[in-house]
Amino acid sequence: MVKGSTYFRLRQKSIKYRKDIKIKDTKKGSKQPMKQHEISSSLLFPAGDTAFKAILSARFCAAIWSHITDCDETFNYWEPMHFLVLGKGLQTWEYSPEFALRSYTYILFHAVPAVIYHKLLQPNPLLIFYFTRCLLGLLEAFFEVYFYKAICREFGIHIGRICLAFLLFAPGMFISSTAFLPSSFAMYMFMGACSAWWMQNYNLAVFFTALGSLLGWPFAALLGIPIAYDMLINQKLYKDFLIWSGISATVILIPMAIIDSFYYGRLVIAPFNIVKYNVLGGAGPELYGTEPFSFYFINGFLNFNFIWLLALISPAAIILCYLFVPSKQKSTLTLPYWLSLSPILLWMAVFLFQPHKEERFLFPIYPMICLCGAICIDIIQKLAFRIWSFFQVMAPSTHYLDKTMFIVYFTLIVTSSFGISRMFALYRYYHAPLDLLMEVNKYPNEFKVSEKSNISVCIGKDWYRFPNSFFLPNTNWEIRFIKSEFDGMLPAPFSSNENATSVVHSYFNDQNIGNPDMFFDINKCHFLLDLDLGKQTVLEPIYSHMTDRWKIISSYNFLNAEKSNPFFRAFYIPFLSYRYISFGNFSLLQTKYKIK
Repeated sequence: MVKGSTYFRLRQKSIKYRKDIKIKDTKKGSKQPMKQHEISSSLLFPAGDTAFKAILSARFCAAIWSHITDCDETFNYWEPMHFLVLGKGLQTWEYSPEFALRSYTYILFHAVPAVIYHKLLQPNPLLIFYFTRCLLGLLEAFFEVYFYKAICREFGIHIGRICLAFLLFAPGMFISSTAFLPSSFAMYMFMGACSAWWMQNYNLAVFFTALGSLLGWPFAALLGIPIAYDMLINQKLYKDFLIWSGISATVILIPMAIIDSFYYGRLVIAPFNIVKYNVLGGAGPELYGTEPFSFYFINGFLNFNFIWLLALISPAAIILCYLFVPSKQKSTLTLPYWLSLSPILLWMAVFLFQPHKEERFLFPIYPMICLCGAICIDIIQKLAFRIWSFFQVMAPSTHYLDKTMFIVYFTLIVTSSFGISRMFALYRYYHAPLDLLMEVNKYPNEFKVSEKSNISVCIGKDWYRFPNSFFLPNTNWEIRFIKSEFDGMLPAPFSSNENATSVVHSYFNDQNIGNPDMFFDINKCHFLLDLDLGKQTVLEPIYSHMTDRWKIISSYNFLNAEKSNPFFRAFYIPFLSYRYISFGNFSLLQTKYKIK
């Protein structure tokens, strides 16, 4: 084999990973290896380095072009990081020492590289944002290629390469891969845990599970139950499980408790606090809205299109495979299908029935959705070949892949087309807030505003679309919230005291009760971000129409979902979509008062 080649041709002598069957597998009743004709002799697949380059390219595209889909990412992660790196930022009630639901250790994991970058090069704050996103994309790429290699080993190269294609073009991966969220971090670690598990590196699987659950999102521990079951029930690895559980807890939880307690000014174990709030008698997340049972099914199709449907029917496909496909074509290397895929079933069983649903709650199982879809396609090929063989005499050397690859090609063309269409739609329809804040970022240089000027950039009803303070030119520019119809609780600036993270503010609560002290006087705003969708109220006028008070600096299209066709607002079809959708104007307005 030539090192560095894009693809390797699979031959019997050089098979490293099992394809659809194992080289070590034997015919029933025989100890002899399977013959050459029973293995497809021309299976092409990306090598590890090629897969890494493809994945990294896709993740860097996500880092640059993906918008922030969840205000929780902005206010609970980017804003505290802005405070740790640059000394100013917005604080939410979850970071109030009274509640201490979030971990500063998780923020520091991302902030330390940003601080080093800032100290060495003194970049524009906006570059720190994209630098961090690219680092997340790089981390994701490492775990994703590890996941791909483990799939090739456990499920076969054919399933591995289909899964790789699904991962590259799935909008769900585009959204989640570079999101600064614990659920995304849990996704990275779950890929690592599953990969180590399938490669029988149980100790590493335990550590990755603990890292994703403790440093990331506590509920991700649910995904580790099948690994624990395999270790304790099947493998009888009691000692290894206990030792590595203890090592993981010591290495991760103790430093977390020390760091978080330092910042909060009291003993804090953040993972326990968030579980307590959500499960053990706290106010609960239902305060922030509930969604119908169908929410995840619709959201799953938007993020994975037909891959999602394939994943949903994969359990039925596996049963059919056991019933109608010869045993030599349905084996995996170490684990039965039901155990390998049980994490996604457990996750869906729990989260489908929670009243409070959010897109990010499914992030940890996104890679597994792609895997289930790939397994389903492989089984469909095998079943199609079985049906074909009943009606036509096949040569002894015929392999099911030789006759059914058109199914894969058709599926990849359809799913990739829908995936790219969805990603284009997300960028074209929802990227305006980031584009407008980039206009703000370059304002001081273009209009020669002194860096010492204290500038207030205000936002009203669209407060949840604010990307984060890294988009502001420097720390003398601050985001301010003005009065709107929203009456819930808003973030507030961190205290300017040295012990800012341990200060208890009286206006924070865990009941989502708003406080008028959060609002800024609109007459003191230098800039205003406002979306005009053709509707207004007394508290939410269309400010861009107030030409005596404001002038429009820049304006971008933003989707008006209520006046747009549901299909065409979800997927972008060139030359056609704009006939069926409507836009509002997201504008950057400047006061006509002189900026000092």
